[in-house]
Parts: sequence; structure tokens; C-alpha cells
Amino acid sequence: MPQDVWKPELYARFRAERSRPFYDLLAMVRGRPGMRVVDLGCGTGELTADAHARLEARSTLGVDSSPAMLEKAAPLAGNGLSFVLGDIAHLEAPAEGYDLVLSNAALHWVPDHPTLLRRLRDLLAPGGQLAVQVPANQTHASHRLANELAREEPFATALKGYVRHRAVLTPVEYALQLKRLGFVEEESRLQVYVHELGEPADIVEWCRGTLLTDYEKRLPPNLWHRFLDAYRRRILDNIPDERPYLYTYQRILFSGRLPV
Repeated sequence: MPQDVWKPELYARFRAERSRPFYDLLAMVRGRPGMRVVDLGCGTGELTADAHARLEARSTLGVDSSPAMLEKAAPLAGNGLSFVLGDIAHLEAPAEGYDLVLSNAALHWVPDHPTLLRRLRDLLAPGGQLAVQVPANQTHASHRLANELAREEPFATALKGYVRHRAVLTPVEYALQLKRLGFVEEESRLQVYVHELGEPADIVEWCRGTLLTDYEKRLPPNLWHRFLDAYRRRILDNIPDERPYLYTYQRILFSGRLPV
């Protein structure tokens, strides 16, 4: 099993900032009584539990690949809410299908989104809705500098040439994919969030909780610490020394419903 490098406490440091897109996504959901919901990439479960309560769902299943995250989610289970360890790219639907497939900041880890969207469609019951939010911040220095560093030695050899590539499509491509897959009432938009961080170095802690985990799990500990130190230096050398630092973060939100 791959190393679990997710750190719930570190991820939660920016809980308020990370939750804003979730609630914007939830506002796109067309609720109805007795929904069967699955949340792909549920993390520590707090937002999943809130969605379960707000939607008054019959059942909500949170799925995540991180045992550490699910350990934090476990105490929230009950009253129709449950959590399971699993691969969000290959989840099997119950016989009756889901009324809502929800995913907030998780599907960007899965490659080949046209194929993935077909799989997600097949999880839905007639009239079911897909609602997804994916980060699209790959052009920001926080992401660009990490990938540049991965191409340099000694990291490139240790990573065997791996560089995190962009799996996320454009808002236009998502809109077209949804239409071609038979969704109706489809919508897709790019939204920019401006997060006030205390100082530029906070970007390093933000990315340690998400983006950089992809490199941490592939590097031996000694090289990972060198990578992190080099990344921190480059961040501080390449972004303005503003306090607070205004961290602009782009995200794509898209949704569609299957006909009844």
C-alpha cells in the first residue's frame, strides 16, 4: 500500500479557507428528500457531515484513500453517515445508484478526467446530480516552483522523472464533457479565491498539506527535507514579501444532472 503522507492537523490549519469552495459547491446542489449521497475524497469528514445534515440526506458515504484522514472522520459516523477507505476512481455504485455524487478538491489527483467523468455518471441514479470542485492553480508560483524543482537534481533521479502533471480540464471542457455524457442543467465556472495568509512562508505550510504530498511520498526522507527547504527558499525569493500575503487560488466548480 502507498505511504500515507496526509497530515490532518496540517491540512486543517487553513480549514476556513479550504471550506469556502465547498460551500459554494454545495450551493449548486439541487436537494430533494431522501437523497443517497457519496462524497469522493471526504478527508476528515467535517464537511461531509455538514453536507449530510444540510441536505437531510437518507444516507451519505464518505470515501477517502487516507487512513489518517478517515481516523479523524470515524467519530462523525452515524445517523446515515458512514465513511470507508477506498479508491475514488474505481468506486462501485449501489444497485439503485446515488442521487448525488459530490467531490470537493479531490478529483485532481485522478488522471484522465474524460474517462473519470463517465465512471462518475455511471454511479448516478436517473435524475441524479454530479457536483465537483477541483483546484486549478497550476500557474501560481506555489505550484509552478514545486514542479520546476522536481526536474532538478538530485530530485529528478530520485523521482524517476516524475513531475506532477495537470489532470484538470478547463471549465469549457468540463461543460462540453457533461453535455456529451447526457447531463442537463450543466454549469461550469472558474472562481478565484483570495486567501489572506499571515506571511509568504504560509504558502509552504498550505502546500505541505496538499500539493507537496505527491512529492513527499515519492522521495526518501533525507531528500524530501532537502526538497522542502529548497522549495521554501524559492517561494520566498519569488513572491512579494507582503503581510498579509494575498494568496490567489483558482478553482473550477461544475455540476450537471441526469434526466429522470
